[in-house]
Amino acid sequence: MIATGLELIDDAELIAAAALLRPDLDPTEVAARAAWSVLVEPGDGVAGALIQSLGATEALRTVFGDLSLTMPGLVPPRAMSEAVARWRPRAQPRAVRDALLSAHSVGARLLLPGDELWPEGLHDLDAHQPVLLWARGMCDALHAESAVAIVGARAATAYGESIAAEIAGDLASTGTLVVSGGAYGIDGAAHRAALGTGGATVAFLAGGVDRAYPIGHQQLFDRIRQAGVVLSEVPCGSAPTKWRFLARNRLIAAASMATVVVEAGWRSGTLNTAGHASALGRPLGAVPGPVTSAASAGCHRLLREFDAVCVTSARDVRELWGERDASNPTPPAPDHDRTRLIDAMSTRSARETADIARRSGLSIERVRSLLGLLALDERVAQRDGGWVRRD
Repeated sequence: MIATGLELIDDAELIAAAALLRPDLDPTEVAARAAWSVLVEPGDGVAGALIQSLGATEALRTVFGDLSLTMPGLVPPRAMSEAVARWRPRAQPRAVRDALLSAHSVGARLLLPGDELWPEGLHDLDAHQPVLLWARGMCDALHAESAVAIVGARAATAYGESIAAEIAGDLASTGTLVVSGGAYGIDGAAHRAALGTGGATVAFLAGGVDRAYPIGHQQLFDRIRQAGVVLSEVPCGSAPTKWRFLARNRLIAAASMATVVVEAGWRSGTLNTAGHASALGRPLGAVPGPVTSAASAGCHRLLREFDAVCVTSARDVRELWGERDASNPTPPAPDHDRTRLIDAMSTRSARETADIARRSGLSIERVRSLLGLLALDERVAQRDGGWVRRD
């Protein structure tokens, strides 16, 4: 039976389930957002605009009740009627109740916009941000001060997996949260490396958090839940689809301070994540590979056509968001005067200050100053009334 208005969440068991998942919040608000998660596909801008303007509960009342209550100009009439038509077949209280009960049965929790643990970057998606996130694992990992998306091809090469692991492990070991999609190849290498160094990692899934996809990563997802978190915007039981994979990519890009593509084919879906990062104004990095490797063609395309930054190490990644690596300070600029003075000296024949000045093209005062500094460094020495260069 298709529900209308607040009938969709007017169910005692449903409200009780909402209260179990978020006892700290109004269960009606939690149930309303869970209902929207069931009703819409990821990134639905019409639903997002309604919820932003009216709130989740009032938006339900309006959509399945009196559409005249909608603010004029908020959503074009045709877009609204088309949206209601695609939402109505899913408007069943049982579906919402089952989503909440399924989440509770697997120990999942709900994150809502405005929560302390809600990834701040998702707000940049505006009306296209998730109505909520279904989460399993250690949600406190989302407290990390820095987060980076490391993504790439599923059919990765040994080179790509090695570089992804090296970069992810280095970043995770210093407290950066590694964000990826849980897929085979580069994603898996990044997640494993982060966990291997005792760091934290987040996997955004295209299906429900109760389903391991790919199934071969069941053990990996179990490990992620122990030291990180698995997130999805679709409810438990939802199957991953091509559209949901593409929509999921916007979350990976938005939740991170920068996106790094390690390997990608010319038409790889990973480029979709890079596109979202670019559209959001996030720094974009790409790891170069052999020019003969089809697995790196997409990275080279990003470097050439999308102004991606060449990345070869974790230090390069940190510089994407302006962080400098204190353990590897920027070397001082070369002192060309020193070079000219050294070139003007001999290791065998002592030369007077005036002779060195003439040969180097420097003033006598500058030569005297530099000779004193170089003598402290044991680069030069006085001999027979002049100066010699020391090897």
